[in-house]
Amino acid sequence: MSAPRVFVVDDHAMVRAGVRAELGSQVEFVGEAADVPSAVEGIRAAEPDVVLLDVHMPGGGGRAVLETLRAELPDVQWLALSVSDAAEDVIAVIRAGARGYVTKTISGPDLVDAVRRVADGDVVFSPRLAGFVLDAFAAAGPAAPEPAAEATDPGLDLLSAREREVMQLLARGYTYREIGSRLFISVKTVESHASNVLRKLQLSNRNELTRWAATNRLL
Repeated sequence: MSAPRVFVVDDHAMVRAGVRAELGSQVEFVGEAADVPSAVEGIRAAEPDVVLLDVHMPGGGGRAVLETLRAELPDVQWLALSVSDAAEDVIAVIRAGARGYVTKTISGPDLVDAVRRVADGDVVFSPRLAGFVLDAFAAAGPAAPEPAAEATDPGLDLLSAREREVMQLLARGYTYREIGSRLFISVKTVESHASNVLRKLQLSNRNELTRWAATNRLL
């Protein structure tokens, strides 16, 4: 697999240098920017696979970059990399179209993995941040009719209500222990449900499950 082409947007030069050092030769860097106007111009010129995007910057922040370019560059994937873990920041950038959100406390290897997964079309969150998104969309009520029409995989009908809960949390990146704590069930029970979910959906692993859930508008 070829190295993802990455563009870094952050208003701190030391952060940009740190990201380049952490990712190293695992990706191909095609540009960087420190503010919204230069980010928009640079991303248009480079058309990267993944944009690593800070949330708070001069001139409108990462969300402004995303909202300006998302429709124009549909093949670019967006991954928020921010010091903020505030629920409102996470939800705002995801609603704008980012495929994931990780904080700057992430380790180098985990950041490489996140970039590769987003480049492949996966959705990536730190587990705590995924909970914000899940809660926000659950509180918003039923989805609009149009996406519901796309959630047509017959495998979904095979899942029990509990298996659906486990499936969504797995797809969002929660560990078995975290799922057990959230649903008040044992880790062994989570493992059993996870096995049933993969078997019923005819999937091999969590990455495939995340792709399946994203395709069926279940994230």
